[in-house]
Amino acid sequence: MEHALDPTRFVLMHTSHGGNVGAAARAMKVMGFGDLVLVAPRFEDVLSREETVAFASGAADVLARARIVPTLAQALDGITLACATAMTPRDFGPPTAAPREVLPELVQQGHRVAFVFGSERYGMANEDVYRCHRVLSVPTNPAYGSLNLAQAVQIMAYEWRQALGSFAVTPAAPEPQWADGQAVQGALAHWREALEHIGYLDPAAPKKLLPRLNQLANRLQLTREEVHILRGIARSVLTR
Repeated sequence: MEHALDPTRFVLMHTSHGGNVGAAARAMKVMGFGDLVLVAPRFEDVLSREETVAFASGAADVLARARIVPTLAQALDGITLACATAMTPRDFGPPTAAPREVLPELVQQGHRVAFVFGSERYGMANEDVYRCHRVLSVPTNPAYGSLNLAQAVQIMAYEWRQALGSFAVTPAAPEPQWADGQAVQGALAHWREALEHIGYLDPAAPKKLLPRLNQLANRLQLTREEVHILRGIARSVLTR
């Protein structure tokens, strides 16, 4: 079975727009998921349409592995727990909860989970919701809770990834190399020379300027590179 290590499936029902399918595939891939099933989409060739591939933006592999089936029952084959996504609670059916309230519990239970999304036009039919074990609703502004299909997929994929174990954040820059005390004091001594050179500091009456500069340097927690910059400025001042 494909994605044997991935306990997750995303099911999109009766989709109307290829762009939403592509964007949903992209949302899945960035969270590390790849099992996508479409139930009776409006267009049979939706997975290969130009707009679908364009909105997938690099997630073409998810589209290539995606399947189209005629019924929700077939889409849930092999799934042990299905989560409907709905904004409006049903009078009858599974309990409704926010994703963050229930997803960590589902991880502990070891299910193969499917997240089921209704069509862009009318959401999920009651009979499809009743097939599911849970109903998940994203807490939104009560005055305006409309989510695009791909946005809903992204939120669910993110919340499920957090429950499974999130990816580490890669720092944008290497860890800073902090300047040690000797380097900082050397820079301050250099600045004292520069300030005396331009007449800003009177060596006979320095007052508290140098201690204050020392405290400023401590608060800034200078790096080695920053100390080099400060000494370069002082050196430039002394040559004028």
